[in-house]
Amino acid sequence: MSGVPDVSVVVAVYNTMPYLTECLDSLVGQSIGRDRLEVVAVDDGSTDGSGAELDRFAERYPDTVRVIHQANSGGPAAPSNRALDIATGRYVYFVGADDHLGEEALERLVAYADEHGSDVVAGRMAGVNGRYVHQALYRENAPDVGLHGSALPFTLSNTKLFRRELVEQHKLRFPEHLPVGSDQPFTIEACVRARRISVLADYTCYYAVRRGDAGNITYRADHLSRLRCTAEIMDFTAGLIEPGQERDAVLRRHFTWELAKLVQDDFPGLDRALQRDLCAGIARLADAYFTDGIRDAMDVKRRVRICLARAGAVDELCAAITFEKLHGAPPFVLDGDRAYARYPGFRDPRAGLADRCFELVGEAVPGRLAQGTELLASGWEQSGGGIAYTASVRVPVLGDVDGAVLRLVEGAVPASADRPGARRLPAGHALPEPVGEQRTEPAEDGAATVLHARVPLRRRDAELSVRVYLDVAGSTYEIPVRGRGRPMPLSRRWGGSDDPRRAAATVDGKGRVVVATARMHPPRTSRASRMRSAVSRVLKSSRVPKRR
Repeated sequence: MSGVPDVSVVVAVYNTMPYLTECLDSLVGQSIGRDRLEVVAVDDGSTDGSGAELDRFAERYPDTVRVIHQANSGGPAAPSNRALDIATGRYVYFVGADDHLGEEALERLVAYADEHGSDVVAGRMAGVNGRYVHQALYRENAPDVGLHGSALPFTLSNTKLFRRELVEQHKLRFPEHLPVGSDQPFTIEACVRARRISVLADYTCYYAVRRGDAGNITYRADHLSRLRCTAEIMDFTAGLIEPGQERDAVLRRHFTWELAKLVQDDFPGLDRALQRDLCAGIARLADAYFTDGIRDAMDVKRRVRICLARAGAVDELCAAITFEKLHGAPPFVLDGDRAYARYPGFRDPRAGLADRCFELVGEAVPGRLAQGTELLASGWEQSGGGIAYTASVRVPVLGDVDGAVLRLVEGAVPASADRPGARRLPAGHALPEPVGEQRTEPAEDGAATVLHARVPLRRRDAELSVRVYLDVAGSTYEIPVRGRGRPMPLSRRWGGSDDPRRAAATVDGKGRVVVATARMHPPRTSRASRMRSAVSRVLKSSRVPKRR
């Protein structure tokens, strides 16, 4: 390599075989070319052969790969800092030793940074082996984004391209005492100091691998260690960014992810002293940084857990987590034009929480409504030549639900309802008029409402989806009724002999109830009936007209 390389790739290595080999192969095989590339790998006291593998690559590619061996430091921060001290590229890029890059990643990232004058470029990332990678930032290329108004705060890893001049000007380094999240202070400050931050979304640059042994450091830290690291990162952020929307945008990520993860499904099984310590730590951070804007921007599930932890309501917090684990989302309480999630602690004076903690604030609720809406019973009622479909449907709402309507709707359920299982109708859409007889009553367990409906069928050939319509917090939702696991009534013949019809209720491939009605062709009549009709016609034609 002659001259200054375009990019120095930093690899902190500790016991990452066999993943390390694929990582290094992906680096020396970059389309940018080895003459424009420098790889600085620091072996942090590996004991699994990673050090020898690094030496093998350094021997094979002496002009590209530089290796440093050092005693184990306990985390990726120290080896990353050591590599930064000797990096010479115009840009620096960090790669986890168990991850790998797309072949054109560095060439595209450097070209994009040069084109737009970017100090930081975030390239599209993808997860491998179930590794979760937040995707909202990568919807499209964006030459200029900020911490506020984008999904950047939810992508704070250091796996980005940084202009090395920026790094050295502000003496950016990784805090070596943090066992978890040491890349976040580096990334946050780089983004605050950067003149321009860009997103390259049209090419997958980075493949983040979840190791088969779940050995990534992210998966190893204990609760109190994660709490301590998160608290230090949040305090660092607050010292770097003035109060306001930008600071809220970054800290909302920590309430939504890092802190909320401390009160997940395993929390009720923790030692009571540890539970109290976690709640006290969350309370300290919430008292300092949990603004109304952050609270209202969070989904209700995580918001409730943060609020209960802040209040020290350990029993209610355990009950809320356990309830949702066993039963799914709790019912909504409709109160005028407001709606609340009825978690344990709602309007409970012992918890002392304001209704706002439980309120649906700009919440996407279709999935929760679909999850709790199910068919309890269905059948037919026939009278004369007509027939009606009857259904009792459990809906996960309480309170002002008298306007709930069940309808039989022709046509397929829109694709927008497929993933959540329901959909929010466009603004201004009113509830449809009820057809037939409809009424509501509380469910026996007091945790839902049962909608009873009797809907007459029209004489037409149609396939009708059974749907519930409901107003929640000023929006109308359309919820296809699920019937999987429930017995369907037998098909019925209805209509007169001159227009015989068949009605059938089934469950489609997505578990939704469908009612079909069709004319039976050709109309079937008995031989005796045909003879009676013939005799009647003869008699009518042979009648003698009455005299006037």
